[in-house]
Amino acid sequence: MTAAATVDLSVVLPCFNEEGCVEALADEIVASVKPLGLDYEILYVDDGSTDGTVAALLRARSRHPEVRIVRHATNRGQSAAMATGFERARGSVLVVMDSDLQSDPADIPRLIEALRGHDCVATKRLRRQDDWVNRVASRLANAFRNAVTGEDRISDAGCAYRAIRREALRELFVWNGMHRFLPTMLRLQGFRVTEIEVNHRPRTTGRSKYGIRDRLWRGIADCFAMRWYRKRVIPAQRVEPGES
Repeated sequence: MTAAATVDLSVVLPCFNEEGCVEALADEIVASVKPLGLDYEILYVDDGSTDGTVAALLRARSRHPEVRIVRHATNRGQSAAMATGFERARGSVLVVMDSDLQSDPADIPRLIEALRGHDCVATKRLRRQDDWVNRVASRLANAFRNAVTGEDRISDAGCAYRAIRREALRELFVWNGMHRFLPTMLRLQGFRVTEIEVNHRPRTTGRSKYGIRDRLWRGIADCFAMRWYRKRVIPAQRVEPGES
């Protein structure tokens, strides 16, 4: 991360072909965050959308000056969009979420509250509103993932809705697949990670960008990569306090 922290909160939103969602999502985020009295920004990272997403983002920015837009030249995937958001965000606390309206912005105050005493808050979708195939596949993937990584206690790795302290991201290892393993990586670096339940809503527009095959084969390979990372990781917090 290279940008200076100039606001209290950045809501980071990777998006790809979500023209039917991004305007309403900005409205909901403003309604949830504004009463907190924080200086904040809403940072959309458009990952090379080919529909009307960019036009919808510009309309959202015209109504909400808190909205910022960063665009990838081509589609690079969710991990790349998330990494770009982390680099460009200006908040001391970052909340990252999908742009498909399935995550509920009303939970943002709860994530910020749960961050007290922790460096990262992961989330578990309560009463997940996906079809049974995706729910079963996710359950199996999470069980396999936790077994292979050895010490991970994240029960819903597929949920990208998280709150993270800025300083926890300073040595983030960026790779394709990072978004699923971010809490694991931070815990292995020595940061404090907790998990809370959040609301999950059915998708009302657009479609999922990731299928079973994408999660299955990549996920298996990534689990073993995390096993290697666990053995080689260097703690991020390694300097004694009070060094002059």
